[in-house]
Amino acid sequence: MERKNKVFAHIIALITIIAWGSTFIASRFMLDYFTPLQVMTMRFVIAYVVLWIMKPKLTHLIWKDELVFLLMGLSGCSIYFITENTALTITSTSNVSILVASSPILTALLAHLFTKDEKLKPNTITGFIIAFIGVAFVVFNGTFILKLNPIGDLLAFFSALSWAVYSIILKNVINRYDNILLIRKIMFYGILTAAPFLFIEGKRFDYEALLNPKILISILFLGVIGSGICYLTWNISVKRLGIITTNSYIYVIPFVTMILAAILLKEQITIIGVLGAVLIISGVVITSSPKNIMVRRCKP
Repeated sequence: MERKNKVFAHIIALITIIAWGSTFIASRFMLDYFTPLQVMTMRFVIAYVVLWIMKPKLTHLIWKDELVFLLMGLSGCSIYFITENTALTITSTSNVSILVASSPILTALLAHLFTKDEKLKPNTITGFIIAFIGVAFVVFNGTFILKLNPIGDLLAFFSALSWAVYSIILKNVINRYDNILLIRKIMFYGILTAAPFLFIEGKRFDYEALLNPKILISILFLGVIGSGICYLTWNISVKRLGIITTNSYIYVIPFVTMILAAILLKEQITIIGVLGAVLIISGVVITSSPKNIMVRRCKP
């Protein structure tokens, strides 16, 4: 039974990552009409409404719990998206993709330091390295151009670090709260902490753009699936696989985006991109292995 539960958790993690990889395509459509902050806030609002409909129940929590949810709303929602989107306006997309993809490594390091049951193992490190190289291949997809921009690159790194912090907090609270109520709270604080930035930005909101079927479908997909359902399914995998194994699936996102960009945006896939995909899959398999397959113990 436990084996079946873990297999199911792996499948759920993969499906979640495929959905998250698809959000980049939907976001690209949205960004022709809205600012990144506007898209982010709409995602959170739609997700919150959907989660409220799924479980219209009020929770009475002590202030310490509210503080935890506030930190999760900051690290897993507003700070994560704001730093990533801001980085995209300052440095190259390739740099951002590579640096954000370091979040599984950062998560593993923090888990090693701050958790008792998720420690770094040789196969974990090896799998991460292989998958990370694969991410680099997929991101560049045959065009190796790397231009450093200290401010933009640092923001991208903070985005990855923010998700790693979110993952550590999530591990400590995930078994204490109902999944839907937990994510609903996180989305609430994501909206609350994003609001000041939206106000400071002061950009006009294009309401008419939402009448465009493609835009409407895109924002509903981002809100309902990307920021609502996917956070719920991600938690299911975290509960059964732990944060290190589950976060290793993040490496698959650039691969999914590459495939969808080729189908929907007619972007070319090169041999380098295919090689990167193979490395990503290999790295995730090695990281997710229940046994330390990289080390052989010789009999005395």
